[in-house]
Amino acid sequence: MEKEASAYILGTDKQELLRLGIQHQVWAEEAQQGWNSAGFREGQTLLDLGCGPGFCTQELAFITGESGKVIGVDKSEGFINHLRRTSELHYLNIESICADFDQMELDPNSLDGMYCRWALAWLPNPREILRKVYEAMKPGGKMVIHEYYDWSTLQTQPEKLNLAMGIAAALKSFKDSEGEIDIGRQLPEVLLAMGMKIRSVRLMPKLAQPDQFVWQWPKTFFYSYFPRLTEAGLLDPAIEKLALSEMEELEKIPGATLCTPLMVEVIAEK
Repeated sequence: MEKEASAYILGTDKQELLRLGIQHQVWAEEAQQGWNSAGFREGQTLLDLGCGPGFCTQELAFITGESGKVIGVDKSEGFINHLRRTSELHYLNIESICADFDQMELDPNSLDGMYCRWALAWLPNPREILRKVYEAMKPGGKMVIHEYYDWSTLQTQPEKLNLAMGIAAALKSFKDSEGEIDIGRQLPEVLLAMGMKIRSVRLMPKLAQPDQFVWQWPKTFFYSYFPRLTEAGLLDPAIEKLALSEMEELEKIPGATLCTPLMVEVIAEK
């Protein structure tokens, strides 16, 4: 997968594809719990909004089966091509659409449900996009949304100075972007305002130790995003090098912990 210009703030290249795969494995159980709570099942038509390379799209397509369908929408052509190959390989009923959400076209009264994870945080107009999805949903259709509630909870114990500086630079880059990184905390209010019923709100904290797989989620993020920050002039090259070195040191400290960004799940019904 070649590098795409500005398709996604973290990139869409091979390194990011691998990182997303690790990230999905860390969060797959939480996603499946949300889908089960929403009653996603065989025969339904579901939207995977901001599907990326389609790790969740594939799982949702197994749930909806031959009689159902999953619509995967993402603005990255590389990710959508990857999803199409996955769909063909596993004979899944997936409609893969490469489109910006503003240009996304959805038929009215066509969706039984929607899943969205880490897509709304990067949008300048999440309310408008959610309204577009709302208008395409059938009565009783459910949205399952996983977004950040507080990204600043990404911290280590013991604290490492340069690593903390790298984390702060990453958060600043998100805060300076056109989206709202902590959009998750606003979702209940936003969804209620458009007439939906909030079925559940669930915080999803994760605390990792070096020998646990969860640790790989922030670790791969550091190794992927810190160089991008340096390239963009947002992180000093010396700080980047020291930060990644400190991450290696942290992994060798008995009892070290890493608190990941706090996530929230919101399930709402039309």
